[in-house]
Amino acid sequence: MDLDARRQLVFEAGRGIHDAFVKYNDNFGRITRRAKVRFENRDWSGAERDLGERIELYTKSVERTVTALSRQLGAFGLERAVWHAVKTSFGERVGGIADGAFCKTFFNSVSRQLFHTVGTDAETEFVDIRFNIRDAQRHAIDHNSYLNWGSLATTIENLLQSFVFEAPYTDLARDETRIANQLLGYAARHVQNSELLRLDFLPAVFYQSTHAYLIGQAFWPEHNAPLVIELKHEEHGIEVGQIMMSVDDISILFGFTRSYFFVDIEPVEGAVYFVNSILPHKPIDELYTVLGRVRQGKTERYRQFTSHLTNCQDHFITAPGDRGLVMIVFTLPSYDLVFKVIRDRFGFPKSSTRDDVMEKYQFVFKHDRAGRLIDTQEFTHIGFPLDKFDPSVLQELLTEAAESARIDGNLLVIRHLYAERRLRPLNLFLRECGRAAGDAAIVDYGQAIKDLAQANIFPGDLLLKNFGVTRHSRVIFYDYDELCLVTDCHFREVPESRFDEDDMRPRPWFYVNGNDVFPEEFIRFLGMDDGYRNTFMRAHGDLLTVGYWRTLKNQHLDRAHHEKATGFKPGPGSHGKSNSPTRSQRAASGH
Repeated sequence: MDLDARRQLVFEAGRGIHDAFVKYNDNFGRITRRAKVRFENRDWSGAERDLGERIELYTKSVERTVTALSRQLGAFGLERAVWHAVKTSFGERVGGIADGAFCKTFFNSVSRQLFHTVGTDAETEFVDIRFNIRDAQRHAIDHNSYLNWGSLATTIENLLQSFVFEAPYTDLARDETRIANQLLGYAARHVQNSELLRLDFLPAVFYQSTHAYLIGQAFWPEHNAPLVIELKHEEHGIEVGQIMMSVDDISILFGFTRSYFFVDIEPVEGAVYFVNSILPHKPIDELYTVLGRVRQGKTERYRQFTSHLTNCQDHFITAPGDRGLVMIVFTLPSYDLVFKVIRDRFGFPKSSTRDDVMEKYQFVFKHDRAGRLIDTQEFTHIGFPLDKFDPSVLQELLTEAAESARIDGNLLVIRHLYAERRLRPLNLFLRECGRAAGDAAIVDYGQAIKDLAQANIFPGDLLLKNFGVTRHSRVIFYDYDELCLVTDCHFREVPESRFDEDDMRPRPWFYVNGNDVFPEEFIRFLGMDDGYRNTFMRAHGDLLTVGYWRTLKNQHLDRAHHEKATGFKPGPGSHGKSNSPTRSQRAASGH
């Protein structure tokens, strides 16, 4: 092939990847824009389907691009020198444009599939992709300003009326008064009663699950503060919910336990820049992820972590907490991530398979996490320096996860792992904290179970070790191998024993189906002392009653039937079968 022909193929390959990215981004926007109609029609199952479809879109787009390039370039395209030329040409064209870093991430995804890359390869992919503050400032999103010319009520009225929905507000005057009172109260505490100058808000609505959010800031002469307004669409119309001005509250909203936002706003780095201006301590990778740009969030997380790993002195150790029967979990003490690798064989009484576990994690990716499930990112064919591992961790990975871990030169290559933020396991937290903090955690533990149940999720294994505590003192569930839908569970009362010795048996004397759950038995295996048990029973004793769970299950089923009758289809996974037959047996036996 002559030089001109080679140059033309390189040019066409680069253009093809960019065109594929643009098509992906257009489809991402098309799905995202449905959120407004879903909110207006209260079509929550449709919103959940969109969440799954949008998550799958990136992988499908990359796979289609790889197939097209393989046909177009043939063996010529797999020559490393040729692909390096494609990378150079591509980089020169997208450098400095809006979301150029995301374009490069898409290129890397294509490159890694074509070359089956392990670790990173500077010759065939971009290895220094990062959020660039100067690019973000240059591509900042124009916000809308609502000036206060002496009437705070009019300023707030102008703000709310600029966001138009095909559904009425229930009581707009009441909501405007609530927002005004919040601003006045904040000013009295923090601004010495100075008059508000203006409100700056992003022009797009942020949709998440069944709620919508207006994201902005409030400005006084010498002070500013974030202002986030939650909108809820109830049966009688739209109304204002929470009004958030606390950085901690807003940080939780944009945190790693929430479902991804649907927000029709570009460039993405401009949105990240604005949110980062009101949440300066929020990691950039989490902001990309919660805005739905999961792959760019992974790129940012990987870059930040590998940079830290190169410069730190500590080693990977076993993560704090009880030894997992399904996962090997390790961490770097100086960095707040944990890494989970599926074991080759699971300990008793686990009976699920590797595929079952991966399916549960996929389910969580696509389901409403209700602020109580930790966001987990998958990584494949990732390499860590061998000398960064404590010998015991390295030995465990090589012997008990041999299907996933292998040594390649000076690297430990892991075929598949999950990465997530490190939390303090609840059972350890309770041993270390004071009684007041422990009581609060126990109450929030019960609330976490209820929040998940409202989202049609039953954790399966309610042991305290499977929950963690965040820096905001919120209790989060993070062990997904026995998770299932509430609507898939059969909630039963424990039958009365026939003989005294029946109560002494180590296993149930009556027949137990795989999806049977016995709520009254929960308290027997939670490992709480008498004080915490009393706290739990006072706050959440209803969780131990069959009536609570049957009522909730029927509500979910009635909602699904109503949506089916009115033309809405249930969300993905609504009829999935649980793969955890040991869950009910353990609940019934007290183990």
